Amino acid sequence: MSGGTDSPASARRLTVCNQRGLHARAAAKFVRTVEQYDAEVTVVKDGVEVPGDSIMGLMMLAAGRGTSLDVRAHGPDAEAALDALATLLERGFDETQ
Repeated sequence: MSGGTDSPASARRLTVCNQRGLHARAAAKFVRTVEQYDAEVTVVKDGVEVPGDSIMGLMMLAAGRGTSLDVRAHGPDAEAALDALATLLERGFDETQ
């Protein structure tokens, strides 16, 4: 997805609330959500920044339950992407445990 310097930018602090944190399945859902929007998403934890479309990058953040993530989006769909990601995290990645 494209996100140039003239594109709208947004940022939010989101909290991981599912029991297992940002593990492989949750990271894959995060990436699938990002890929639905025309926005470049980055995720920052403790100064480490990774692309929002990288499962491995997201997993390397080792974001457990209760972890705050700064999520930034640039591009025409920046706000919509952040809304969808906020909903995904609030729902605990739709996990039952």
